[in-house]
Amino acid sequence: MEKRKYRHKRKKNRKLLRSSASMIKARLRLLAMTGIIALVMAGCRDEPLEVPDFETAAENREEPLLAESNCDNGDSIAVIYRDIYEEAAKTGTLDSLETMRRIVSRLGENGYVAVDSENQVDMAGAEQVLEFCKKVEEEKNAELTIILLTDQGFRKFDLKTENGCVNIVRGCYEYDKNGQLQNVSTVSYPADVWQYTEEGYLIFEGSYYSDENYVLTLSDATEHTALRILPLDERCRELNRKYILPIGYEHNNIFLTDWNEGDFGSLDFYDVFDCFYPILYQNPVPYVLDENPEIGAVYQIPEDIFENVIMTHFHIDREALRLKTTYLSKDAVYEYRPRGFYEVEYPDIPYPEVVSYTENQDGTITLIINAVYPDENTSKSYSHKTVIRPLGEEDFQYVSNEMLPSFPSGSTKESAKDEFDIWWHSDRLTEEEWQETYGGNE
Repeated sequence: MEKRKYRHKRKKNRKLLRSSASMIKARLRLLAMTGIIALVMAGCRDEPLEVPDFETAAENREEPLLAESNCDNGDSIAVIYRDIYEEAAKTGTLDSLETMRRIVSRLGENGYVAVDSENQVDMAGAEQVLEFCKKVEEEKNAELTIILLTDQGFRKFDLKTENGCVNIVRGCYEYDKNGQLQNVSTVSYPADVWQYTEEGYLIFEGSYYSDENYVLTLSDATEHTALRILPLDERCRELNRKYILPIGYEHNNIFLTDWNEGDFGSLDFYDVFDCFYPILYQNPVPYVLDENPEIGAVYQIPEDIFENVIMTHFHIDREALRLKTTYLSKDAVYEYRPRGFYEVEYPDIPYPEVVSYTENQDGTITLIINAVYPDENTSKSYSHKTVIRPLGEEDFQYVSNEMLPSFPSGSTKESAKDEFDIWWHSDRLTEEEWQETYGGNE
């Protein structure tokens, strides 16, 4: 493996950050590098009949303070499933799906609304949430408690509605290293956004005062919550966990652009390499950035390593792959540049949710996937259709991806593409942009 370094060239009129969104991404990345974002986000944060559609906003909002809830405290909730927790702690299965199912079920049996934060278990007590939403729409008074289970503990949302407005008291409870439940934070805020979506999600947003957040942004801290209320086919979740979630939408465009085995379009195979190398070799990608962010590193990866990673999950011949990348035939290597500072992405992005599937006669499986984006208050930021080819129990290949417009029928393909505002995503620098940034001079 050969590594070359190129120093960053400062130019006054560089146009690498081509939009305000890109500028925001770069600044957020810089803050994350200095540890400020970690400080702000410490503690508790969000990591998804005819359906009614309603949205209310609280007016004349008062300054929210740390709240005292009149509802059950965290200990009285935790004691309900304490035996499950202790058993899982002893067997090392606290983070297992089965443990989460048992806890959600136990809380439901005791009259609570409960759901997991990773959206892998159907909500218990969903009918209570639908009834509460109906009360909000009818501007009647009502109260409801929702338990959102996380890997570290749970969040407790105490909801109260009056005159069509909703106020939330959110408590965050986490287990310490001794297995004792601690109240990490409790805040109160009115729901500035409140909606029950066609996809069966309850989404709400609100803001509250935070010293740390105010120091950084001179504004209140904003909290987004998206909870799936309606049940989802378990097979959809299984397919999602196996084929889509491990890759997701971060630092790759596998599910963000149209491509198929006959035309791979703008699919970035360097990002594909970054996604699958750790899965295949059970180690992080070794071709990393230089310690000096002003230096651009270039590696030469042996062809057998690069091609093995790509061809494990994509049916593409070597010649086609070499045309889509930079291949140096003399040395039988692929040139590779790790993503740098100017290719960062916004930290909070959508997550994929398989909502339907079709098992095709040729053995492939067609998945319909919604991008759930809590930060944008939507349970369907966009949709895409991905085809998978299973190759036995564990092996498989990605066959194609197609972005699905939600434009009315009759819209042209070009106008439909305008719908996909994937502003948080950054493509890798082009050859020209990379040369402009690092100069190509050792």
